[in-house]
Amino acid sequence: MSDEITESNSIAINEAQLVLAEKRTSLSVMRTGIAVLALPLSVMSVLIATSKYYDVINVLFFLIPLGITHEKQSAQNHKYINIISHDLL
Repeated sequence: MSDEITESNSIAINEAQLVLAEKRTSLSVMRTGIAVLALPLSVMSVLIATSKYYDVINVLFFLIPLGITHEKQSAQNHKYINIISHDLL
C-alpha cells in the first residue's frame, strides 16, 4: 500500500515537472521570437529618427529588404505566439 502511494506521488510530481518544462520551453521560444522581431524594428526606428540627414531615395536599398524582413518575421512570430498562448492555456 505504501509503495503504491509513493509511486502515485512520484508520477504526479513527474507530470508536474513535465508541464513546467513545456511551459519554460514555450516561453523561451516566445522570448526569442520577440528578440528577433525587435532587431529590424530598432534598425527601422534609427533610420526614421535620422531621416533628416539623408535622402530616402539614396537608402531605399536598405529600407526595402528591411521592411520585407520585418513583415516576414512579424507574421512568423504572430503564428508562434498564437500557438504558444494556446498551449499555455
